[in-house]
Amino acid sequence: MTKHSSVTRRDALKLAGGAAALGALGSAIPQIAQAAAPMLGVSRPSIYRFKLGAFEVTNILDGYVQGNGPHPAFGNNQPAEVVQALVQAHGLPATRHENPYVVTLVNTGKELVMFDAGNPKGRMKTAGHLSDLLVTAGYSPAQVDIVVLSHGHPDHIGGLMADGKPIYPNARYVFGATEFDYWNKGENIPEARKPTRDLFMTQAAPLGEKATMIKGNDEIVSGIRAVPAFGHSPGMLAFHIESEGKRLYNWADTANHYIVSIQHPEWHVAFDQDKDMAVEVRKKTFDMVSADKIPVVGFHMPFPSVGWVEKTAAGYRWVPASFQFNL
Repeated sequence: MTKHSSVTRRDALKLAGGAAALGALGSAIPQIAQAAAPMLGVSRPSIYRFKLGAFEVTNILDGYVQGNGPHPAFGNNQPAEVVQALVQAHGLPATRHENPYVVTLVNTGKELVMFDAGNPKGRMKTAGHLSDLLVTAGYSPAQVDIVVLSHGHPDHIGGLMADGKPIYPNARYVFGATEFDYWNKGENIPEARKPTRDLFMTQAAPLGEKATMIKGNDEIVSGIRAVPAFGHSPGMLAFHIESEGKRLYNWADTANHYIVSIQHPEWHVAFDQDKDMAVEVRKKTFDMVSADKIPVVGFHMPFPSVGWVEKTAAGYRWVPASFQFNL
């Protein structure tokens, strides 16, 4: 070492004395009280965008509802304890349930297509946020070119109109003809669904004159076609989406619980109007998407509401997407 970098014994004693003095001084300085960080409440993601070939797909969490369940809403042809044991085996509470509402948009590069319109604002505190979140996601309501309605239930049509005017003023509307006719005519509506019919007449029926009515497997735009999925409602539609060989299946409300409805498609769901038909649609759909390994988006699947159905020895199971769409 050079004489400039060496430390003498005298220097070391000085340094030690200085450190001791600072320590004594520090102990004499009053400590400034730190306020505890405030509780901020639960924060959950509400927007997820991913690529599908040349398309961009955006899922938006319109909201959610929490309450008692899943039985008897799910598995209502089964004893309560059987349904409760199933969800508890997957880490869910036996008697509390959350049902999310997730709207899907597809930007084809030519059209911005929105599937369903979410809940009406004010229906519940925790839902009806689609039009606001649409702006957060980078779009404006005026940019939506096509609104496609899978079926006429309140959480799918409630966000079509506000103060008697369309929320999406430049959009073309697409309804399944069977579904639209059922609610518009109002015949044989179950008592429990009469409020749904009333909402349909204020939210959806006024748009009928400028809407496109589709049947069967009609194409909506290039790369997107309808698939009949009747049962949950009299004319519900699902949708096959494809770009550059990449496929996605939007099954709307074919399955409304990621454990109960998928692991046991034969169990009835209170919301299904024709329960036996809905069972057959679930089985057919799960067979198709699992065999072809087609990713699925579902209106009531846990956000971000995209994943796969995998066939198992016992039946089927939901496999949520991780980072597959990010690569």
